[in-house]
Amino acid sequence: MRPLDYDEFQALRRFPALDGLRAVAAVMVFAFHFGGQSWAWLTGWIGVHLFFVLSGFLITTLLLREEHRYGRVSLRAFYLRRFFRIMPVYLLVLFLTWALARLSGTADAVERSMAYYLLLLNDFLPADAPYLHSWTIGIEQKFYLFWPAIAFVLVTAVFRRRLAVTLGLLVLLIALIPPDIAWLSWPIHYVAILLGCLVAVIMHHPRGFSLLRPLTHPLTASAVIIAFGAVQVAVRYWPARLGQEALIGSYAAAAALLLPALLSRSLLARALALRPLVFVGERSYSMYLVQSIAARVAIGLLPTKGHHGTVIFVGAVVVGLVLADVLYRWVELPMIGVGRRLAARAARPTSPGDTRPAGTDDDDGPRIPRPREVLADTVPATSGHA
Repeated sequence: MRPLDYDEFQALRRFPALDGLRAVAAVMVFAFHFGGQSWAWLTGWIGVHLFFVLSGFLITTLLLREEHRYGRVSLRAFYLRRFFRIMPVYLLVLFLTWALARLSGTADAVERSMAYYLLLLNDFLPADAPYLHSWTIGIEQKFYLFWPAIAFVLVTAVFRRRLAVTLGLLVLLIALIPPDIAWLSWPIHYVAILLGCLVAVIMHHPRGFSLLRPLTHPLTASAVIIAFGAVQVAVRYWPARLGQEALIGSYAAAAALLLPALLSRSLLARALALRPLVFVGERSYSMYLVQSIAARVAIGLLPTKGHHGTVIFVGAVVVGLVLADVLYRWVELPMIGVGRRLAARAARPTSPGDTRPAGTDDDDGPRIPRPREVLADTVPATSGHA
């Protein structure tokens, strides 16, 4: 019954409870889209911001550890890993969406929006566009096009400087939010990702970690996890006069504080790390992408149940998980492997005998191992996917 030590955190190579949280977020989104009024209390639409916060934390943590281990971050390797992690499944499901629309005679709607899908400008599509839920992929991909260059190339490995840049970007994005709009403005989604990045930057440094370390105590962590569950249920009671941007920002901040608690040894964190939840969490990306197709299959199999409701919601989750498992095994993992191999070539030292960061002496820090280990863009819960 003690909090996590800094060295223990740095030694962690798997964050299974975060995969469990991914699973919860994916099911919440399904509940919002297909569960009907019976599931309105869950406010599942905001679950995508859990994905944003988690993504910012995980990817920034991996970039920080790569920089610490090798002295720098290879942008070429990062972009290669990111492309092969995200785009193959994304494009395949886009093609399946178009093919099904073709069969039903509604392909024109997909084709009119194709340029947006291919350029990852999905977040600018009209509200009635097919495959619209892919807007979150557009948000994340645009963010990671610039974040590593800003945080790891323009900023050297100095904690205070990187922290200042992260906070400065948060302030800038919040300032870009219009005071009175009819619909969500794009900066708030990047704020959610950046909050996850901020926690990663803070926890990577010993002094920063000491500030958040109390949240990793099992008792405190359990209280934080329960409190976040209460926040999730209370979302629907958010005062409309305060606006959805303030709601999302507050929710994302609560999710960011949840992250250290999920790294604890608390009973609730271990519950989220149970294998069934981790199984779903590992497949949550594909599951999220195929949700509309899964719902169509569930509606077709259960025509008397309508288009929304608990039965359709559960049916869509089951069908979506089956489809996601196929995509995970036959597309995601092979393509991640391709990305790693290409990234390994891109990240090789320019000099075959130089395995240390530039500017270090023989006794200045640990040597970089050869051949260079290439880190994945996600921290897996099980071995074999790193």
